[in-house]
Amino acid sequence: MKPKYLLTILLTTITIFLFSKGSIFAQEDSIKYINGKIIEIVEEKEIEHKETKEKQLYQKIKILVTKGDKKGEEIISENGTQPMGHTNKYRVGDKILISQMIDAEGNEIYYIVDYIRTKSLGILFAIFTVLAVLVGRKKGFLSLLSMALSFLIIFVFLLPQIEQGKDPILITILTSMIIIPITFYLSHGFNKRTTIAIVGTIIALTITGILSVIFSNLAHLSGAESEEVLFLQGMNNTTYNLKGLLLAGILIGTLGIMDDITISQTSIVHQLYDLKKDIPTRELFKRSLELGRDHIASMINTLILVYAGASMPLLLLFMSAERTFSEVISLEVVSTEIVRTLVGSIGLILAVPITTYLACLVVKKQEKF
Repeated sequence: MKPKYLLTILLTTITIFLFSKGSIFAQEDSIKYINGKIIEIVEEKEIEHKETKEKQLYQKIKILVTKGDKKGEEIISENGTQPMGHTNKYRVGDKILISQMIDAEGNEIYYIVDYIRTKSLGILFAIFTVLAVLVGRKKGFLSLLSMALSFLIIFVFLLPQIEQGKDPILITILTSMIIIPITFYLSHGFNKRTTIAIVGTIIALTITGILSVIFSNLAHLSGAESEEVLFLQGMNNTTYNLKGLLLAGILIGTLGIMDDITISQTSIVHQLYDLKKDIPTRELFKRSLELGRDHIASMINTLILVYAGASMPLLLLFMSAERTFSEVISLEVVSTEIVRTLVGSIGLILAVPITTYLACLVVKKQEKF
């Protein structure tokens, strides 16, 4: 690996840990999580919940603790005591995650959280990694490294800073300024093309951020549109800027797709210039933009389908409810997804002419990148 790559990784790691020192795992959680394996279904029946009056599955389960302070001990927990639309049906041999808490009287109580899925997810990730390296070779490996660094920056720097109450937008912008050059240079190499793509991405992302602020205000979006956001707000004493979290999510989501667009446009300009080095700047820009339009269409379609797929249960819910189109899109949970999708798409659209223009200016001032 080139020394520049190592220098980039080293500087990034130092920067992240300087900013995040003492922030990770800084809060002591009163809830402990332990791993266990079901050894016996003591009781299983259908009950009517006292609050909802809905029938649901109830299980009394004996569990062998396999990890945690209680390792080797057997505990009893109940499944199906909470008012839920769906309750997992556990079986003997299932590996599960359990929350261990202390009630007001000082007694230990245990709740089954969910299945332990690390093994299946690990297998899937291994398949993904092997295929990425086999098919992509060096590029695939560097892309995996870029992905790992992006996750490292997000989990070690971005999330802890937000958890401490810092402004999500400012922290996300700073995070993006770190992620963009590292991932671009690692994936595409240290060259003028990559540098142009980085500048184009930063400009387009800045415009996306400005638009997200403007239209989230015009649409009166609060950021508290989902249950997980409300749960986050109530789980500890930290007061989160929910609108800031919404805007930060838009920026991070858009950033992931801009890479492909900006790199492709700089490559298109380079290839056209190599074919005809005496081509006027205006003509070079026009032809490059024409080739980039197909890319715009496919990327926008990808973005919309990703959001639509993620919101499928929500869309079905409103389809089944007898509401007008106007009523549905006025609901904050729907309006939020619309703003997220359209603002992100606008950012992708603008990334094409911005990056193309920058590449044309640079390529005409020197013989080649």
